[in-house]
Amino acid sequence: MNWQEVCEHPSLQDLPFKIELDENGKIIMSPVKLYHALLQGEIEFLLRCLLKDGKALPECAIKTSKGTKVADVAWASSELLQIIKAQTEASIAPEICVEIISDSNTQKEMAEKRQLYFAVGAKEVWMCNEQGDMVFFNVQHQLIHSELVPGFPVKVDA
Repeated sequence: MNWQEVCEHPSLQDLPFKIELDENGKIIMSPVKLYHALLQGEIEFLLRCLLKDGKALPECAIKTSKGTKVADVAWASSELLQIIKAQTEASIAPEICVEIISDSNTQKEMAEKRQLYFAVGAKEVWMCNEQGDMVFFNVQHQLIHSELVPGFPVKVDA
């Protein structure tokens, strides 16, 4: 399957979990717990408050070399939005991609996702654990705080 087919397939509408595709077009499903939704909403809200030139994108589908990955939250500048907003999946990753780590995610999986997002244009990738602790990365290394959003807290309360 490709992402367009997933989006249009009637039996896949309104599922209560997150869907992604692997590099072979197979569907990967992940259940979402309430803490995940709370953190996702708070991160999206903070991005909207702290950044003005662009939009926060919850559940942002991004085309990568290993299939379609879905960032829990992303931030795209107005300039980038002009390029990607009509696409089914973003061909260029938003400048900021955020993953909320669940107990089913491995460190290896999250490191791979970071690299996939960077490979298609992300400037920063943020990771948030179940307690709301934020870890920020640019393509070179881990950061003490976000360079794109210096006022973003290192801990998110949900």
